[in-house]
Amino acid sequence: MKIIIINGPNLNLLGKREPDVYGNQSFEIYFAALQKKYTDIELSYFQSNIEGELISKIQEAGFSFEGIILNAAAYTHTSVGIGDAVKAIQTPVVEVHISNTFAREEFRHHSHIAANAKGIIVGFGLQSYELALQSFLI
Repeated sequence: MKIIIINGPNLNLLGKREPDVYGNQSFEIYFAALQKKYTDIELSYFQSNIEGELISKIQEAGFSFEGIILNAAAYTHTSVGIGDAVKAIQTPVVEVHISNTFAREEFRHHSHIAANAKGIIVGFGLQSYELALQSFLI
């Protein structure tokens, strides 16, 4: 099984950025632990701060992977293009957020991805990614 995690803007700063919201662990360390735990799954990871690069990666993975775990970060709430990319592909997408977006600013309560996602996981810290991964195993 091939699963890709796609992270959007500013998630390259995990472990440094607002640790009270996002924790103090880098994503690279967390991802390495996921790979070690799920050796039967071919896990890939991509991060970009650029909307078009995220759309291109979604399109690329959308016909060759069994699952996409997508944390589009702030683009979740602003990018019709990313929402359209998720709608256009065959691979199921689980939308993930580290923080509980519904407990934050009002603009974070809307997602352009959710209507076409397999499901949404919010508010469980980095553990949200593993929960999403497990959803592809059931």
